[in-house]
This record gives sequence, structure tokens and C-alpha cells, in this order.
Amino acid sequence: MLTIKVLGSGCANCKRVEQIVRKILTDMSIEAQVIKVTDYNDITAYNILSTPGLVINEKVVSYGRIPTPAEVTTWVVDALQTA
Repeated sequence: MLTIKVLGSGCANCKRVEQIVRKILTDMSIEAQVIKVTDYNDITAYNILSTPGLVINEKVVSYGRIPTPAEVTTWVVDALQTA
């Protein structure tokens, strides 16, 4: 099972990233654990410079912007293939 973390304080952009992730998982019928990481110390542990951040199976795939649904789909498929 995939573990996907959305890093951020809970701002509108962070919520948008979570919505994109959840929609893709639903559309593709993929079971994954989606975790919201809001603690500043936990976020800085990933060495990202700005939020929102997106981590799939402990690999940072995006930060500082809202990724497109196509990008997230590609990252999810890649993570499934390497899992």
C-alpha cells in the first residue's frame, strides 16, 4: 500500500494538493494511506523549502507548488511499480 503525505500548515494550497491526490486515488481505485503533516519540525525533516509538499513512500516528489493531476498520476503509478 502506498503512503502519501501532504506537507503543509493546512492552507488552501495544501488542501488543494490533498484533494487532487484523493481524487486520483479514487479514480484509479488505488488504496493508499493519505497523511496530512502539519507539524513544522516534521515538515523540515524532508528538507523542503516551501509548502505544500508531497511525499510518496518517503520520497519527496513536489514542493512549493500545486502539482497537476497528470503529474500526481505519474508519481503514483511510478511508486506502485517500484513498491
